[in-house]
Amino acid sequence: MLLVLSIPLLDIRLGSADAGNNPTSSTTRRAYDLTAEAFGPGANGPLQIVVDGGAAGDAEALRQAVGAEDGVASVGQPLASPDGRLTIFSVIPESAPQDAATTDLVHRLREATIPGAMDGSGTDVYVAGTTARYIDIADRIGARLPLFFSIVIGISFLLLTMVFRSLVIAFKAALMNLLSIGAAYGVVVAVFEWGWLLDLTGADKTGPVESFLPMMLFAVLFGLSMDYEVFLVSRIREEYLRTNDNTQSVAHGPASTASVITAAATIMIVVFLSFVLNDQRVVKEFGLGLAVAVFVDATVVRLLLVPATMQLMGSWNWWLPAWLDRVLPRISIEGSDAEAELGGTAPEAPPVHAGS
Repeated sequence: MLLVLSIPLLDIRLGSADAGNNPTSSTTRRAYDLTAEAFGPGANGPLQIVVDGGAAGDAEALRQAVGAEDGVASVGQPLASPDGRLTIFSVIPESAPQDAATTDLVHRLREATIPGAMDGSGTDVYVAGTTARYIDIADRIGARLPLFFSIVIGISFLLLTMVFRSLVIAFKAALMNLLSIGAAYGVVVAVFEWGWLLDLTGADKTGPVESFLPMMLFAVLFGLSMDYEVFLVSRIREEYLRTNDNTQSVAHGPASTASVITAAATIMIVVFLSFVLNDQRVVKEFGLGLAVAVFVDATVVRLLLVPATMQLMGSWNWWLPAWLDRVLPRISIEGSDAEAELGGTAPEAPPVHAGS
């Protein structure tokens, strides 16, 4: 189920919603609609081509090449600086600022059209403007998201390994958290990019997912899900150290913590869903993503998948190589050494029949 909910994530498109997503009661939305109706949607986000240096005819040749490009509605007259060093002209795309076609056009101009028209001239040409800036921001964030995810997951994996003295618990926690976050991303894409059940959110137009949203959602949701993970697994581990019985520990942990997790999650889900009532699209995205992730994490993941997988893994849950156990520092959640207090230690290696 979680993998199915995550499927839309494969089609995520980062960008920045334009004024066409503002409430219809706002002056910015009314001005946007009037401009699009009279001059085309691209008039709401013109591009600026800046030519730095070059011969007198270079700017005009470039202007002709850009005007012939697919997706360009019109090209403005060039304007030269008083010293003649710079030339600037505007480009009106056929598509709206937030459309994928506009992003493709900016990339084609930079990578093919402009280099082809100015080949050998030694002239520097830049594609600027608000629309191009938002495209650059989305590209930059998208390119660095894998590194951001890797750092957060890596640090969390290391900390959980030190706390629970287990590689399996840390790996499972990272995987489960990715499942819940992936489901939240998938729902956001399906609603705000594909338009599924969009009317229920109060929005009236689809568009890209805000470029900064995946990073913000990941940071917040990973922290929340880790909070639930530590709360649940620490109780299971405490029982395991006391009884050395994995089945009893896995049964006792959720039974003693489920009500607290459910109550805390319910409060946050209600709060986050209230964000959807806001008239700004980005706030709706943020609220829906947080609400879905918390709901999935506190029910399907934390109270179903985590206990089920820990029961199946048996004593393998608490496996940590002896050499790694000696190297890693010990971190106690309760402020003291729980293993010493309980008089038990986690097994260095599980028996071969563990989990059977």
